[in-house]
Amino acid sequence: MELREDVPAGSTAAIPHDDQGAGRLHMALFAVLLVLFAIAPMFFYPVFLMKVLCFALFAAAFNLLLGYGGLLSFGHAAFFGSASYISAYTAKVWGVTPEVSVILGAITAMILGVIVGSLAIRRTGIYMTMITLALAQMVYFVALQAPFTGGEDGIQSVPRRALFGVLAISPDRTFYYFVLIVVFAAVLLIYRIVHSPFGQVLKAIRENEARAISLGYRVQRYKLAVFVMSATLAGVAGATKALVFQLASLTDVYWTMSGEVVLMTLLGGMGTVFGPLVGAGLVVTLQNYFASFGAWVTIIQGVIFVIGVLLFREGIVGIIAKWIRRPL
Repeated sequence: MELREDVPAGSTAAIPHDDQGAGRLHMALFAVLLVLFAIAPMFFYPVFLMKVLCFALFAAAFNLLLGYGGLLSFGHAAFFGSASYISAYTAKVWGVTPEVSVILGAITAMILGVIVGSLAIRRTGIYMTMITLALAQMVYFVALQAPFTGGEDGIQSVPRRALFGVLAISPDRTFYYFVLIVVFAAVLLIYRIVHSPFGQVLKAIRENEARAISLGYRVQRYKLAVFVMSATLAGVAGATKALVFQLASLTDVYWTMSGEVVLMTLLGGMGTVFGPLVGAGLVVTLQNYFASFGAWVTIIQGVIFVIGVLLFREGIVGIIAKWIRRPL
């Protein structure tokens, strides 16, 4: 992507707007997806669908950082898992309602994102990636040792209280629509961020950071901002997931969770709107239907990932978009 040099530094006019036809196509696809997910509980198990939705949001949040910001983090499990613990704890011990517990989890992830992001963006490339991994492992050991997390047992039997203290949403099918609204609202927010002037600057930094600096953009601030946004939205996914399964465990904050979200994003299509959603749906479905294979499911995932990288280097959605020549 090129930035015009005849525009004053810092001006958003330096960045072209996306094609309006592509925007209408995206909105149409979002509407179709919303309708399909609205009727999906009639054909599929609601808890499975809620897991797909939560991880779709997690992957979309990660894609905001990697696909559009060009920053690779191996520590996103820290934000996902910490929000999961806070959401579960506040819902069970403090007795807060679902929307409040999700907000508190997101705020926790946001604060952690500021801390981790402020340290990580001081370096670039593999050095930044390893910093995020190291800090995430510190969060994992805190979760293992802290008294309120329950250690290896986690926080179990998390109650689903009435929404806003009024609407009873405890049954799986009813709670599903709460999750659907939260996830779609968050994904649409990500879409808006990506297609805003802020998002266009992110793409410019990703493509040519030196040139963006020469045009007067404060690159470090943009990097920190997108890091915190990604962490916060990953926290929303983790907080919601804790309420879905009524459980927060060490799995949520372990490094393998960071690996899974990288797999989802790359498999679906990094830097695409719908790629992370497709990748998350595929990975969660494989885990669900191949669970009987035990440890072999990891090998199956690895084989699929290798095949995907070799045959679909731009991801599933990236290849489809290339075929129809429309950005998805």
